[in-house]
Amino acid sequence: MSSHTRQLPVTPKMQQRKERRMFSTSDDSAMTKQVQATHAPDGREIDVKPILQIVDEILVRFIARTVEGYEVKRDQDALEMTAALAEFDMLDSLAYIINKISCELSCKCSGGGDAHSSTMVLLNYMSSYAWHAKVVLTLAAFAVIFGEFWLVAQLSTENTLAKSVALLKQLPDVAENFMSLKPHFEALIRLVKAALDVTMCIVEFKELPSEYISEDTPPMSVASTHIPIASYWVIRSIVACASQIASLVGTRNESISSTTEAWELSSLAHKVSSIYEHLKNQLVLCYQYIDDKRHIEAFHNLIRLFETVHVDNMKILRALIYAKDDILPLVDGTTKARVSLEVLRRKHVLLLISDLDLSQEEILVLDNLHKDARVRGDTNYEMVWIPIVDRAIWNEMNKQKFEYLQSLMAWYSVCDPFIIEPSAVKYIKEVWNFSKTAILVALDPQGRLSSPNAVHMIWIWGNLAFPFTSEKEESLWKQEIWSLELLVDGIDPTVLEWMTEGKLICLYGGEDLEWIEKFTATALSVAKAGKFELEMAYVGKSNAKERMQKMIKTFSTKKFSYFWPNVTSIWFFWTRLESMLYSKLQHGKTVENDEIMSEVMTVLSFDGSDRGWAIFCRGATEMARAKGDSALACLQNFNDWSHRIEEDGVVQAMKDYLNKNKPPHHCNRLILPGSTGGIPQKVVCAECGRQMEKYFMYRCCVE
Repeated sequence: MSSHTRQLPVTPKMQQRKERRMFSTSDDSAMTKQVQATHAPDGREIDVKPILQIVDEILVRFIARTVEGYEVKRDQDALEMTAALAEFDMLDSLAYIINKISCELSCKCSGGGDAHSSTMVLLNYMSSYAWHAKVVLTLAAFAVIFGEFWLVAQLSTENTLAKSVALLKQLPDVAENFMSLKPHFEALIRLVKAALDVTMCIVEFKELPSEYISEDTPPMSVASTHIPIASYWVIRSIVACASQIASLVGTRNESISSTTEAWELSSLAHKVSSIYEHLKNQLVLCYQYIDDKRHIEAFHNLIRLFETVHVDNMKILRALIYAKDDILPLVDGTTKARVSLEVLRRKHVLLLISDLDLSQEEILVLDNLHKDARVRGDTNYEMVWIPIVDRAIWNEMNKQKFEYLQSLMAWYSVCDPFIIEPSAVKYIKEVWNFSKTAILVALDPQGRLSSPNAVHMIWIWGNLAFPFTSEKEESLWKQEIWSLELLVDGIDPTVLEWMTEGKLICLYGGEDLEWIEKFTATALSVAKAGKFELEMAYVGKSNAKERMQKMIKTFSTKKFSYFWPNVTSIWFFWTRLESMLYSKLQHGKTVENDEIMSEVMTVLSFDGSDRGWAIFCRGATEMARAKGDSALACLQNFNDWSHRIEEDGVVQAMKDYLNKNKPPHHCNRLILPGSTGGIPQKVVCAECGRQMEKYFMYRCCVE
């Protein structure tokens, strides 16, 4: 089936109602019963494809090019015809029936008989054949008539034998009468093309795979009710075409009038074309049904594959990425060369699954981890980008976006998003819960699932999380305590150096410039008054990349304090905190029974407030934290707790003061990336038109 046929948009119920109207109003039900009464197939099978190729060569390609004045490529025609004949080993057995039908067409049509009666005679004669065979054999018989007529008429000017036959039959001189004959042949060719289109549809219905669609399946059963009458109109069209050829016999020296006959053929071509459109759309529904069945079968096959033990990971990767051997499905990010899936055989594989909104920050961090894995001898894994893209919105801009993201990656990527089968996409979305946020699926060398999403442990511990199993994640958490080192990790070595030097450190965030200016000035003033060394680091705000870019420029100018000079560091700081929360949730932890989770949620809720926030630290584990107004008030009231510094230390003194002076009212908001049902998957910004990200927001307000 041609690609344009498959892609026609069809609404099944509307299409079926439309078809019923078309067939019921166009054809009398009594005639339909009469046609069906002629049908008594005996089960014989005919390979009709070679016949159709020969018929197409005779009736459409050769004559149409000649009539329309195109140059005929005889060498190519001869090659194609030879190929068709070489495949066709049933010609001997069918030659008699084709000749018999040809004789019937010639005799009935030359006698000026009724078209319906002639059609019924042919249907009765071919009663033992299937519907698709009836129409193909009739077309073949007409091709004989047309071919003989055309050869004699065309060669009569240069071949003595052809000239003699043309004289005896009194056939018109094609060259001499070309302009008057042209409307005849153009109308005839249009009708033949329409009849061929319907015939091809009927043949396609016959060849649909019975293991995926049966005669009782609605798309097929609806088509089956229309095929008999469609076959009738194909054969009746051939009868009309044969009558047209018969009418030219004996017109050698006569004026040829073509208007009425050409109009009749054109009217019939319009009707047959209408039947074709309806059958073609029904065929689309059948293919959609078959595709759905195949995708469901492939989806369940994927499920079974993951439940089966394998010697290596190739069956799994082929099912997920590309199963055939006709192309090299991967692009090597280092060399940009195309490679096969064999490069992944028996290796740990990380599948980076995302849409085209994968951020450069994610790519940059993953690139650093990928390079680190190459250096580490004990961390051997490969990474593959699998982009999940909606074909309906694929355009040149998205193509360029895909190629740009691919160019940034040093690891493997799929060469084309659409080589990923719909069944694999369904599995990724429904089993691995991919929605919009990028995930990293970890597979071991045998293709077994190590983690349906290792992204959180990778953001928290990097390559230390290898081989990215739940057991490894749990083991790593057992080694962790809530500390400045866990909070900052390797994002900024400077902060960790301050920690080892025993300095008082203040991490703070938010984007309220008035509060930032007042807070930093007050903090530095308190440090000076208390005679302790204070280092301050601005860590920004989550999910505000563009605003953070502006804040970085402001900090560069106003020099409030030390700050992270790139958006990637700020993004990664908050992403790691979110990952810590998700990781803890996956392991069943709660704020009541897990200190790290409680502290992480506190910092994330600070970030959800409109004002700033601050965490004061000394060493790895001493911490005092508060939201903006409370933190500022604590510093402004330094004299109220400064006397406790010598005995308890700065951080503990601050912590005690903050605990004693908690405001009676609080409003904490925790905003997290996520997706859930019941609300639109896609919402665009009313101002800039870009797709907005979806988040969960948790809020606790005490009046």
